Amino acid sequence: MKYEEFKAIYNELNEYSDVKRLAKETGLDEEFLNVIYTQRTVRDATKRHHIVKRNARRLLRDWKRGSSLMTISKQWRFPPILTGLLIFQENGYSKKQFWNHVRNPEEISNKRLRKEIIEITKADTIYSPWGNKIQQERGEWGEAKLQEWLESHDLSFRTEDDLRGKYPKTPDCLLDEPIRVNGWTINWIESKASFGDRVEFRRNVRRQLSHYVDLFGHGLVVYWFGHVQEVDCPPGIEIIDASLCDLDCYKASEEEFCPEEIPRDSSRA
Repeated sequence: MKYEEFKAIYNELNEYSDVKRLAKETGLDEEFLNVIYTQRTVRDATKRHHIVKRNARRLLRDWKRGSSLMTISKQWRFPPILTGLLIFQENGYSKKQFWNHVRNPEEISNKRLRKEIIEITKADTIYSPWGNKIQQERGEWGEAKLQEWLESHDLSFRTEDDLRGKYPKTPDCLLDEPIRVNGWTINWIESKASFGDRVEFRRNVRRQLSHYVDLFGHGLVVYWFGHVQEVDCPPGIEIIDASLCDLDCYKASEEEFCPEEIPRDSSRA
């Protein structure tokens, strides 16, 4: 996808309701739009966190005067669950107490608080327990899809669980032997159930991918929901989308079989 196309979609996803609207208007996959909406919301929340936190006393005052947690969340353009957490902490409660309320709202004796906790939990598609579960399941889906592709080609590999404790950083799949795919020689593959725009890719390189290159050599990152075309990959890292599943591969130690190089049998000519 061209960067301009991605940015136009990104700018349209201001609220969760925009996901269904844009899917209907454009025919784009709703799950794809959910992924981009999630990435935008997380980035916006990260940028605004210090501003909202600095005004936590004001938020608490507004809540005590009768404004709901949901209303304050909308006013400050900040995720509902994170808004509630900041207000709770400013009111002297711990994170543990807040999350206990979110996970067990039926145990809250105060009617107003119970109602508002249920409201922000239902409304938050990202930071709520159910929102976190969706993201976790999406990640697990991508990893399973990658492993199925490798197994279909009879390629052996070790997973993060297999490698835990052996290296400081571990990819989703470390290949037991290098493979050749799409013209690349690959030692490891990382699965990302996200969209690889410039911000996401740079973040992944800084936090994970560059470390994999240092430890294991040349590797590949798969963005299952696509990526922008204009991505500047540093040495040792290749990038691909779900089209990986349509590609064939083979062990780098094996010679490539080229039928064109087989001599013709003149007796059958």
